[in-house]
Amino acid sequence: MTTAAPELLTVPEVMTRLKVGRTKVYDLIRTRRLASLKVDGCRRIPDDAVRDFVRREIGEAA
Repeated sequence: MTTAAPELLTVPEVMTRLKVGRTKVYDLIRTRRLASLKVDGCRRIPDDAVRDFVRREIGEAA
């Protein structure tokens, strides 16, 4: 059984999903609150990393 690889999002796509600015996305990456990787110098964020981030934030707010 194979599992599908997560979709890799661009920074602007994450900005849209989280409704935050570019600086905030890079701050979340820099502080390791949002997982990311570089593909040939381009920053990509797995879609499941965005979902995990949102779940954690909701859990901390509760």
